[in-house]
Amino acid sequence: MSGDAPAPDADGGDAGSRDRCDACPDGDGPTVDASIYGAFWRNARAELERRDYAKVLATVGGLTAVGSLAAPVAGLTRVFDRKYEGPVYTDGVPLVDGAGERIAEDRLAPGEQLTVFPEPRPGIEDAPTLLVRFEESAYASEVRDEYVVGGYAAFSKVCTHAGCMVADRDGDVLVCPCHSGRFDPTSGARVVGGPPPRSLPQLPITVSSEGYLVATGDFQGPVGAGGE
Repeated sequence: MSGDAPAPDADGGDAGSRDRCDACPDGDGPTVDASIYGAFWRNARAELERRDYAKVLATVGGLTAVGSLAAPVAGLTRVFDRKYEGPVYTDGVPLVDGAGERIAEDRLAPGEQLTVFPEPRPGIEDAPTLLVRFEESAYASEVRDEYVVGGYAAFSKVCTHAGCMVADRDGDVLVCPCHSGRFDPTSGARVVGGPPPRSLPQLPITVSSEGYLVATGDFQGPVGAGGE
């Protein structure tokens, strides 16, 4: 056998026909298998591209996290962003809960509250209304006697600052979660803290002959932000 023939490599291929090692000095190193990763990870431009890619991933991840936190907050503080086009309540319109059930006189105990709506819920955003109950002696002179019945009083749930829903409570004080507007229902829902410019408009109510709470008119003032 002639000694000039190239010896086969371990994989059965022709060692003389394979590329030399490009990464070795002067190309004199041993023959190596090409890698789809080696050249890329050694390349300076590719290094910059990898860093840019990492920054993009970090930014997307951060935005996703912020979005996941913001979504539930937005849901809890649903904004009333349309001009009120009342009247929604009129004399004799029953108050109903979220399930459409009318509110009997014994529905709430003193100190409790409930979100109610006009039946059959006409008008803007279903006219969300806060129904509260206190001992009648707890109400100050700002609350008109003819607007309170059996210790019940009703106010618009829409904050007069930015139109968010007044959904929280601190003791007897009603609190808007958006900008911490605070309203005292025992003094006609007047502002006792935060940026709201005016009280929550009150809804005049009474008890019908069937024993259910009904309105005797519409809100006594503009609903939501704006108005005087």
